[in-house]
Amino acid sequence: MWFRSLRIYRLPAGWDMTLDTLEAALARHPLARCGSMDMFSRGWVYPRQEGAFVHTVNRQWLLALGVEQKLLPTTVVRQEAQERAAKIEAEQDRKVGRKELRDLRERVTEELLPRAFTRRRTTWCWIDPVNGWLIIDAGSDARADEFLEVLQQTLEGIALRPLQTQVSPTTAMTDWIAAGDPPAGFTIDRDLELRSASEGQSAIRYVHHALEGDEIRAHIAAGKIAAKLGLTWNDKVSFVLSEKLQIKRLAFLDILKEEAEQSAETADEQFDVDFALMSGELARLLADLTTALGGELKPA
Repeated sequence: MWFRSLRIYRLPAGWDMTLDTLEAALARHPLARCGSMDMFSRGWVYPRQEGAFVHTVNRQWLLALGVEQKLLPTTVVRQEAQERAAKIEAEQDRKVGRKELRDLRERVTEELLPRAFTRRRTTWCWIDPVNGWLIIDAGSDARADEFLEVLQQTLEGIALRPLQTQVSPTTAMTDWIAAGDPPAGFTIDRDLELRSASEGQSAIRYVHHALEGDEIRAHIAAGKIAAKLGLTWNDKVSFVLSEKLQIKRLAFLDILKEEAEQSAETADEQFDVDFALMSGELARLLADLTTALGGELKPA
């Protein structure tokens, strides 16, 4: 139970949903198996197998969105449709038009869909009702948007907003690199992406590369800005901060995982210890990162 990519949202001000209310809402939208003619199905699944849709440890909540998706590649559909079109043209001595070819593709899809393999995946979410965070473990905007769409259908009226800070990540990261002076509690790692602010959007990437020296400062002086920067927090958690205030390549260092492994005897205990340790450290990390970026920008 270790998140890898964080999409950071703020719960609505005054959010007072209880654990029982949230559990009941999720229970009304469980994941159902894909029907024979469904391309996908989405719904809530148990984070663990104890029969609860909200797993809670130390007043921290864990949710899991399940997605079943039929695997029917468009190339397979297109190839079968083209073969049928070729047969029609040979047998009837005429050209298959665009509309007829589109109809053939739809017919092929209908025939193959019930026999397609199904893949299931899970998107995790941590809710911290104490500090007002909602964090989605999603490596792409599409995955995060999918989660939010289902959550907003489940909890009608919930208004989430991405974390916004007084200083933009781009401005802060550029200043930290230029001055060689990271904020308190953070160290600069060896990964950096500099991007041109001009329309060309040219980029320079440093991977496992020392970030000191005149070369990088020269790029910044020429107008390039930091779009991504590798950081480590308190010698415990390393990550890459992006210009959109997303945390990627999140890694909990060995000392934390060793501490977790020494505290558990069963798989269920390990799951709870991992979640408690992860949520506790991330809550402190998010607080320090927000401070490093000038504090939170409150909505107007």
